[in-house]
Parts: sequence; C-alpha cells; structure tokens
Amino acid sequence: MDIFSGRILVNKDGEKVDPEEALQNKIVGLYFAAGWCSHCKDFTPVLCDFYAELVEEANPPAQFEIVFISSDKSAEDMVDHMHAMHGDWLALPWHDPYKHELKHKYTIMAIPRLIIVKPNGDVITNKGKKQIRDRGLACFRTWLEVADIFQNFTSK
Repeated sequence: MDIFSGRILVNKDGEKVDPEEALQNKIVGLYFAAGWCSHCKDFTPVLCDFYAELVEEANPPAQFEIVFISSDKSAEDMVDHMHAMHGDWLALPWHDPYKHELKHKYTIMAIPRLIIVKPNGDVITNKGKKQIRDRGLACFRTWLEVADIFQNFTSK
C-alpha cells in the first residue's frame, strides 16, 4: 500500500507486519483515536463489531483492514488501549513520526476520526464513523464501489 510504503505496522501483539502485504487490495480505515478520549471509548466497540462482522465472521472475509493511528500519551498507553478496546487490527507504531504527517494529510482536528481510503491513500470518505453508525455494514458496499477493488462480498 502506497500510503505506508517503507513503514512497519504492528499487530495487537506487537509483532511487526509488512503493510505492503497486509493491506494489498484492501480498503483501509485509518482510525485516529486514543484511550483517554471518551468519544473514542464510545465508538471503538462499534468499530470492533463492524470489523468482526466484515473480516472475522464473513466467509470470505471482506477486503478491509483498520490501521490505528494513536494519539495516546505514551507507547505503553497505546498498547494498553489496543489490548483493552481494539479488534484484531493493525497500528502504526507509537514512536513513528509519520503519524503527524497522516494527521496533517487527512486534516485530523479532533478524535475519533475514521478515514476510509483506497490502497493508494486516496480518500473514499472522511466520514467513516458517521457512515458506520448510520448505515452499518451497508456502507462497506459503497466503499467497495468507490475503491474499484474486486470483492466477492455479500452482506447479510
């Protein structure tokens, strides 16, 4: 994936993941959040359920991945937050200064924000949070159509 080219992502267990491989041909949700944020604590379980239904429970799994970009105050806070609240998705390491470039690129003024992007980083929608709350799984089909990614996906 162009947006994370040359970077390393980590999974919930702290293992390094190659973004080129993990995000290839997938719609990506860039999730800007933090454990100290009450609005994040409100939305994160909704996002977990959305992700679980699309990726963990669907057969075949949807071509979707979430990358968490932390606004936690420390690496330890980020890990605690991921273990306490997150689904089994990826994250940009806390110490990676690239998170500041991403916040600037996608005009992140407040959290939580869920920006849905194509594999090259182009924005599908900057209203991912609202669309998930309003439309549930149905919004994924719309994202697929915009993203131009082939997916044998059927919603319930």
